[in-house]
Formats: sequence, C-alpha cells, structure tokens
Amino acid sequence: MRALKNAARLVCLLSFIFVAGRAAPDARPPDARPPEARYDTSAKASRDGIGKIYFGREIAHFMGHQGAGWLERPEREEEERTDLLLTALALQPGESVADVGAGSGYFSWRMAQQVGERGRIYATDIQQEMLDILMVQMRKRGVEKIVRPVLGTVQDAGLPANAVDTIILVDVYHELDFPYEMARSMIAALKPGGRLVLVEYRGEDPAVPIKKLHKMTEAQVKKEMSVHPVTFDRTVATLPRQHILVFRKNAP
Repeated sequence: MRALKNAARLVCLLSFIFVAGRAAPDARPPDARPPEARYDTSAKASRDGIGKIYFGREIAHFMGHQGAGWLERPEREEEERTDLLLTALALQPGESVADVGAGSGYFSWRMAQQVGERGRIYATDIQQEMLDILMVQMRKRGVEKIVRPVLGTVQDAGLPANAVDTIILVDVYHELDFPYEMARSMIAALKPGGRLVLVEYRGEDPAVPIKKLHKMTEAQVKKEMSVHPVTFDRTVATLPRQHILVFRKNAP
C-alpha cells in the first residue's frame, strides 16, 4: 500500500513539474528590431570587421583613442575639404548640435564657433580618453563653455530627448557596434524635423583610398535608415571623398 502511495505522489510531482515547465513565460525581453534589422553573428570576422552583419554589411572596427593624432593630421582639410562640410551644414547661431563619435574634437570646436555662445555642442564618444583629449582642444580654442562632453555607450549616445537640432557623424556610423540601437537613441534626441547627418567615404567609388569596410554606399545608408522614423532629405556631393547624407526626423 505504501509503495502505491509513493508512486502516486511521484506521478503527481512529475505532472506538476511538466505543467509548470510548459506554463513558465519567456522572461527574455522581446527584440525591438524588425526582422530585417537583426544582427547576424554567424560569420567569421574579417581583418577589418567585427564579424557582425547588419543589412548585409559587416560592421567595421572602431578607432581607439591611440589614433587621435590621425584625426588631427595637417593634411586632413585638404584631403577631405572639411571646410566644405562645415559650409554645407550651414549651422545657425544658437543651434544645438551633437557631434557623435567626436573623437579629438576636430569638428566640435569648429562647429562651436558657428553656433556661438547661445548654441550648444554635445561632443559624444564612448571613450573617456577621447573626451579628455577633446576638452584640452576645446580649452585651447576658447569654446569649453559651448562644448559639453558626453560619455555615451555602444547603444546610447547619451543625449537629451527632443533637444537637438542637428546630429552629425563623420566617418563614424559604419563603426557602430549597435547601429539600430544607436540610430534609435539619436533620433529620440532630435527635435521633430531635426537633421541626422551621416558623412561617409563613398563606397561606390573604388578610387577613394579607404578600406572597404570603412566606406558606405548611399544605397546602403538609406537601407539601414529605412527602419527608423526619419525621411531622406538629400545627398550633398561637394566633398572629394565622402558624401553627406541628410535625414529628417518625422513629425510625431
């Protein structure tokens, strides 16, 4: 009799475990990305990439703070015509601008001079060492009161919501470890109608002397932006090696 009771208890226990196991909800948060924007990490990383594929593009390695000197090289203005980029941006006094992936601050202090004392430059980077280098430059240029350093993460630019008129990434977007999450973060920081400006070496042009993973075609940029609440505005083609792609945040 005792054996029968023990067997019955065992059956009840096993039944409870089976039912509980089936009924337990999945505690993992749902993936917010649409299916076409999800990452493929099954490929082996190439020499210049991280082995993470997004919309068919392998994400490139980002530059460490040890490469800050290259950003400040004397020939940069002539090679890239950075003066033409600043002209194309046409920043206005009092404008709020985010320089995402600001690095050594090559563009931050120049843009600070354009927006003036009533404006604001958010210089964001994921490396505190870069921000330290940047602020030395800002003090040297006398714009440290206009430029605010922001230590972001690989998924969040760390910008205030609905507060920025223009966000610019110069040769940065192709290196973002989490392009979907970062784009979503940046767009949330833009005012309605605000500009998201991506400057990238032209992937369509084999004559541009930059490694393949560090270039992007216009079509690829548009494809990746298609899953976000932005509208393509225009491409500015005045630079010798890069194109300037401008998107506008959609109205709510």
